[in-house]
Amino acid sequence: MRKLLIPVQGDYVAPRFDLATEILIVRFDNNAIIGRPRTIIMERPSEEELCQMVVKENITDLVCGGIEELHYNFLAWKKVKILDAVIGDWRTVIDRTISGTLSQGEILVNQDDEHLSL
Repeated sequence: MRKLLIPVQGDYVAPRFDLATEILIVRFDNNAIIGRPRTIIMERPSEEELCQMVVKENITDLVCGGIEELHYNFLAWKKVKILDAVIGDWRTVIDRTISGTLSQGEILVNQDDEHLSL
């Protein structure tokens, strides 16, 4: 079983790891979600608390927008698979992560947002 953590802002991946206050945790295995995704609301943004949460929750995968190199290196040292610089709605990010088709730096445009120019 693997555990995915995504800092979110509304319906999208939060643009910055260090400023996120809403966290989504999803357990998955064999390309399927296990149980219900869990949302955690943090009292205030704190990259240190977020890194501690990743370790405490035994997170195996992290998808985020921007992340400072210090925190990226710490989490990579803790054997967390990190895909950063990802832009898109968190539902698509979850689907693409558990199917193994999400890439670092990917910009995901769902059908409702196709009118936006990137």
